[in-house]
Amino acid sequence: MSLYGFFKFLVGFILAVLLLVGASAAAVLYFAAKLTKTPEKPIFQNEKPVVEKAGKSSQPTVAASNRKSANANELDAGTYRAVVVEPIGLILRDTPSRNAIRIGGISYQEKVIVLEETSDKRWQKVRVDDRSDRIGWVSGGNTERLN
Repeated sequence: MSLYGFFKFLVGFILAVLLLVGASAAAVLYFAAKLTKTPEKPIFQNEKPVVEKAGKSSQPTVAASNRKSANANELDAGTYRAVVVEPIGLILRDTPSRNAIRIGGISYQEKVIVLEETSDKRWQKVRVDDRSDRIGWVSGGNTERLN
């Protein structure tokens, strides 16, 4: 085998490896791009179209938000604004019990309006102060009154 033949073999081998690495990288990038794209949400026969839901729910929400904005600074007697001080947030429940159904959550430092408390102060009925109608019970002592 001559030096020229060895050089041809070496160049061919390097080109084959580069071609294999390049094709593999291209295939990985192609499939990664395909997998990161979220698929469209399927629409089933028993579902209502999204357009109808948005149209029906937008009108009451606007009316409710207009009503709330007029009374945003006014609170009923016995209610007060507070902020959640529990670092992990709070669980919003439908009744004042640990076995109650969980209907949502409230984040740390989120503002709420305390509507009432149980006689033993273990539970507070709150409304989330984010222009929504999320009302429920949270464990007492995890909010701090705002002035």
